[in-house]
Amino acid sequence: MVMCKMLIFIGIMLISCVSYSFGTDENVTTCGGIDMQASEVLLKNLKITVVYDNYLYKEGLRTGWGFSCVIEGAEKNILFDTGGDAPTLLYNMEKLGIHPENIDIIVLSHIHGDHVGGLFGFLRENSNVTVHLLKSFDKRFKEDVRSLGAKVVEIHEPAEICKGVYTTGEMGFWIKEQSLIVNTDKGLIVITGCAHPGIVNIVAKAKDLLGKDVLLVMGGFHLMGKSRNEIRKIINDFKKLGVRYVGASHCSGDTTRKMFEDEYKEYFINVGVGRIIKGDDLEN
Repeated sequence: MVMCKMLIFIGIMLISCVSYSFGTDENVTTCGGIDMQASEVLLKNLKITVVYDNYLYKEGLRTGWGFSCVIEGAEKNILFDTGGDAPTLLYNMEKLGIHPENIDIIVLSHIHGDHVGGLFGFLRENSNVTVHLLKSFDKRFKEDVRSLGAKVVEIHEPAEICKGVYTTGEMGFWIKEQSLIVNTDKGLIVITGCAHPGIVNIVAKAKDLLGKDVLLVMGGFHLMGKSRNEIRKIINDFKKLGVRYVGASHCSGDTTRKMFEDEYKEYFINVGVGRIIKGDDLEN
């Protein structure tokens, strides 16, 4: 009887460990965590372009309620979120010289329309991509993605998306969300969609997972309507966590952006449609 219980326990443990393939000849097996031999992206090679946001940075582009950015310079080109609609997303990408066929991976932070609204229009332009979405996404949504020819990877635990790029895994209770972590040789870059699980919780988890300082946090902070005291506490928490640069956009709110800018000064990055962040911008 004892031996049977031991065998059952071992079997459960083996099933709970997920094997992720990272585009190499080797598989890295994790049990709800990230391999401590984490690979890095050279900051000097990195380029992040905001292609969808409700804030405008560069004239001649279109805004919309939502968020999306393209990360280049890692092993794969990544589209993080797809904004609220495909026409705006694709228009901005074209104007910024980013071709859909050059995107290898799409990461969807959560299932809200202002972050997945451009997905299916994009897939009609390029379905030769791998879409990393949360395991909790609606079954029909996943089937629709596959029906257009894209590969789907379901995310629950933290995992490596490609060399040097990681997901926090599924966070939150009512609204499930994942955020992206780019592990550069100069520190972590954390990119959020809406930060429903709490922006400080996300940053703290990223730092805990990879054990490095946080170079930049950018994206939606979900702080619209928060009091100045609440925002001040978030800023103080960022300082305690050692966040060097901040680029609050989308659902962060005007007050949040202004307060972070006042505190961070030259280390605040004005994020909006058309903003391009290169490694050199983060070397001060």
